[in-house]
Parts: sequence; structure tokens; C-alpha cells
Amino acid sequence: MAPRCPRVRAGILILGLTLTACLTVPASATAATSASPAATSATSAADTTSVAALTVEELRLDRAVPREILAASGFDTVAPELARRLGTAHSYAQARRVVVGEGSALWRRAVDRAQGRGPAGGELSRDDDRPLYWARLGMSRELRQWEPGFGLSEVQRAALIGDLERTSRGQTDIRYPQGAKGLKRVLVTGFDPFTLDRDVRISNPSGASALALDGTVIETAQGPARIETAVFPVRWRDFAEGTVERTLRPYLRQVDLFTTVSQGRVGRFDVERTNGAWRGGFPDNENVSRTETVPVADPASQPQWTTTTLPYREIVAADTGRFPVYDNTSVTEIPAGGTAPVVRPDGPTAGSAARAGGGGDYLSNEIAYRATLLRDRLGLREALPGGHVHTPVLRFGAGNTDPATGTVTDPEFVRNRLDIIAQVRAIVAVAVAVSGAAG
Repeated sequence: MAPRCPRVRAGILILGLTLTACLTVPASATAATSASPAATSATSAADTTSVAALTVEELRLDRAVPREILAASGFDTVAPELARRLGTAHSYAQARRVVVGEGSALWRRAVDRAQGRGPAGGELSRDDDRPLYWARLGMSRELRQWEPGFGLSEVQRAALIGDLERTSRGQTDIRYPQGAKGLKRVLVTGFDPFTLDRDVRISNPSGASALALDGTVIETAQGPARIETAVFPVRWRDFAEGTVERTLRPYLRQVDLFTTVSQGRVGRFDVERTNGAWRGGFPDNENVSRTETVPVADPASQPQWTTTTLPYREIVAADTGRFPVYDNTSVTEIPAGGTAPVVRPDGPTAGSAARAGGGGDYLSNEIAYRATLLRDRLGLREALPGGHVHTPVLRFGAGNTDPATGTVTDPEFVRNRLDIIAQVRAIVAVAVAVSGAAG
């Protein structure tokens, strides 16, 4: 899910999509992501918010394609239901209960739909991840413009939006059964759709895989494995605010294996060997750009590179599906004592500065870097297999590639997504089996 090279911009084919001009705007002020439920009606009038401006992501809801996706899945009722229930809240505490409940319900509904439970809600195929994304934005839009009948501070509104984000992404729904002897525990993450100004129809197969796999048990050569999943935003600011570490830290000591997943190159899977501590500046879903060292806690001890501990040799050798799988060892670095970036096909050299990991310099590289750095800082490098897998780019069928005239789905689009999901499942099964045998 990343621009492959930090040295090129408009006019270069990246992820099978021609980049638009890289729009860079100042980052918005960091919003608080939590607040005590006790901070309620004591808010003074001076602290009370007015209706907030919509975000870049929320404004895209006015386009025809998101409305069609929501109607064709039955998820067009989600935001109005949140608005109705917020209208019954008479305090911050009541509003928080509504938001947490509705956000959690959206995640469960999306997972159930993807896994064939309950009504499909429309003609859109069940494997589609886009209803979750657009419904969440509809909810955040309602919440951002909600005018309650009681005082609500900016901190409290931001906290409610943070609650919505975490609950509707499955980040608060990661639960493994206790006392299940012999059951392996696996954590898999995916991403929202991105590059939506290029083609607002875009789906992300990593997010679709997360919905399809959440709470499922797969059989491996080393016995059953329970998979829990979560989805992350394509926004630089959320990563700087610690969303990855906050979500993963409670579980890395519990699981037997983890993999972050995102969309990568055309026609292939990649197991990314090395992750780099660099943001290359490609605009995110808010059209914000960041070019800098990945911001983490305790930067004084921050390494330039982290590495996968997934069993990449065995994954590459296995027959997991129709797409080829590669062990990707390439990185871009500034060598020790140098000033210019150099591509290294076989990984970084000693003392070099990162400019792109195997997964590029965008948020797919960053989630891989953050997750594996967290693994290492928890002292789990030798004990816990973990790393990043890039899926193939999800493409529309022939004759449906023009975003101005194309339909929101087609049979080849669905087939490609289903095949990618199945291959992610198979890759996880191989990784668990090999790691279990080694352990």
C-alpha cells in the first residue's frame, strides 16, 4: 500500500495507479483521542464546541460512488441511526455509550456480512470492505457536526471520534479464548482504501482480508489457529499519535504470530524482509504529506531498520494460491558517510540511514516498522514471528478501469479480491505451521 520509490512523483505508475499531483497541506492540530467519562456537564460555555468543519475524507461522501456503495450494501442506514441515538443523549457519558455501542456494532456487522452471516443488505458482494469504510465516515461526519443540548468541549468531541475510530475498526474487539489447549493465536491487520482522489471506487484487499478472517479458526499442519484482526486508517497523524502501538501492545505477549497486511505491487505478494524508519511524503487520505523520520517514543534508541521474523523462505516456497509470492529484500538507504539515496537489492548496509524499506516509504512500511519495533522493544524478537505481507493490487476488470465511467464492481474485481483473501489465509496457515514446528 505504498509508493515504491521516494525519488519519483507524478507520472510514475505506482501500485498500478497513476499518481495525481502530490498535494501537501499543513497538518491539523493533534486532537485528543481519549477523555475521562467523568468530564461531563461541568464544561463551561467558553469550552463548548461549535459544529466542526468536515474532514477531507468525510467530504468525499458527497460523491455518487460512496452513496452507491452504501445503498448497495444496506450500510446507508448506519450514520442516520447514530444521529438518531445521539439525539437521545443528555450527557457526555450517555453520548459515549452510544458511540461505543454503534461503533462496535458497525465492526460486527461488517465482519458478519463478510463471513456470510445475516442479510447481505443489497447486491454488493459480501467480500467488499468498502461499506465499512464509507459507513464509518458517515458516522464520524454526523458526530463532528452534532449539536447536543448540553455542553461538549473540543476535547470531548475528539474523544468521541476516537472511540468511534477504535471500536469500528475492531481494535477493541480482539479477544482470544482462554484455556483452549493447542490453539494458536494469530493477529492480522489491514488498511482502509486509499488514493481515493485517483479513483473513489477503490477497495483495499488487506481490509477485506481482515473482515473475512476476524474470529475465524484455520487448520494448519500444527493444529488450529484462531485469527483476530483490526483495520487501520491511511493517515499520518494517527500513526504519529500511536494508534499502532496502542492497539498491538496488549496482545503481542499473547499471540503466537502476527502479520500486518497491505496492498502492494501488481500481480504479486511480497513478504517484506526489512522495514525502514522513514516517511517519504506521499499524501494520505486527508491529503496531508509527511517527509521525516518515523516519529516514535524514545527516539534516542530508535533503529533505522527492523526485520521480519516471519518464516519467509517457507512462505515463498509454499503453494498458497494463484499469485506468486516473493521474499523482498530490497531497500533504499543513504550509506554511512553518504548524502544520496542508493537502492540496495540485498538489504541495508551497516550504519546507513533509511529512505525506504522493502515495503516502501508509506504507511504500509510504517506499520511494519512500528509493529516489529514494538516486538523488539518488548523483548520478543527471538520468540515471536511477525512482519509484513503485501498483497497484489486489486484491479477492476477489462473495460471497467475508467473511474469516470466505470461501475463500482465487476466479476473480475470480485474474483481478484476473493483470491487475494484466500491466499492471505493460506499464507497465514503456512506461517503458523512452520513457526509452530520450529517452536
